Amino acid sequence: MRSIGEIPRQRLQKIRYLLTDVDDTMTQNGLLPAASLSAVEGLERAGIGVVPITGRPAGWCDHVARMWSVRAVVGENGALYFSYDRVKHRMNQFFVKDENERRADRVRLDQIRARILREVPGAGIASDQRYRVADLAIDFCEDVDRLSDDEIASIVRVFEEHGATAKISSIHVNGWFGAYDKLTTTRTCMRTLFDVDIDKDNELIAYIGDSPNDSPMFAFFINSVGVANVADFTMPVQPKWITAGRSARGFAEFAELLLESRTERR
Repeated sequence: MRSIGEIPRQRLQKIRYLLTDVDDTMTQNGLLPAASLSAVEGLERAGIGVVPITGRPAGWCDHVARMWSVRAVVGENGALYFSYDRVKHRMNQFFVKDENERRADRVRLDQIRARILREVPGAGIASDQRYRVADLAIDFCEDVDRLSDDEIASIVRVFEEHGATAKISSIHVNGWFGAYDKLTTTRTCMRTLFDVDIDKDNELIAYIGDSPNDSPMFAFFINSVGVANVADFTMPVQPKWITAGRSARGFAEFAELLLESRTERR
């Protein structure tokens, strides 16, 4: 990984959308600082649309789409995306699976939930679980004492033995049934809402994240950035660039670099 200061200015100047993870990318020690929201507002004013791509639940995504200066939000690791129309005062919602499919998946996820709590002492159900529509989030360090790497691997194994997909974030193991992930639903979201083909228009987009569940995004986007704490993880794919600051400080650092590139162009 190379410093974001080495990104060519002409490459930065082409970027029209910033896709961003939320936890430990926009947040710092579990809090969303004013600097992150200010950075999002500044990017929007400069014509760079921000789209959070997160493992957080549908209930939170409604809030983010409605109250942050973002173009859309992809939630539950790709189970859905929401976008708020501020002219018509209407929330646009897309779900990969319909309500009946999600209800059937919930029965299976409840079985996994019971097994994990039985077999991995100390694991918890994420406090935001009740606001989720498609996945099961197991807390390994947010509101519980941090579990060991072996215990986290045991959680992943239980999901996979039940035929579910499991991804590790900086705070949760998220599991779901389906072939979707952050990247597949981002592709649908960008095409449907903004008429952007992420395959053809890759250079117009940057992605910034911090943890292993961001690996598909790091692998795909040519402008992939990790905040400094990404180095805490052993990952299948690393981002191409890295900030000096950790978490929200790194997010603000990259946002400032994007904004500076716009000033230079003028």
